[in-house]
Amino acid sequence: MKFMMLVLMTALAAASDAQSQSAASGVPSAVIPKTTAVMVIETPRQGVAVQQIMTVMPEEIQATVRLYLDGKIREWYSRGDGKGVIFLLDVKTEDEARNIVEALPLGKEHLMNLQYIPVGPLMALKALNPAALQ
Repeated sequence: MKFMMLVLMTALAAASDAQSQSAASGVPSAVIPKTTAVMVIETPRQGVAVQQIMTVMPEEIQATVRLYLDGKIREWYSRGDGKGVIFLLDVKTEDEARNIVEALPLGKEHLMNLQYIPVGPLMALKALNPAALQ
């Protein structure tokens, strides 16, 4: 068990290093995971009053529930520090995520800072199963 944990930790470190170097060094795209979702982190813009956000929240809630029921929002969370929300959108590109989120009421009012992070399969797991590369 300890050996497997060591192998996984080494593989994770190697994959993380390879991913960070791939964009700059032209490493083959096989190291970069395909995007299977986009994480969106929303935090209030500096200077925006809570009341401004709360005024828009009834519309925002209705719109996000519709997106969830339509399968566009896969998961959603409140940040543990109370400073915003995190959506995991079932989209393949950052542009698609941007189009969805910026069309929401809070996005239209430009009240939130938005951070988009494409995510995909954990590439380090390939080190545990080289046959999966074929």
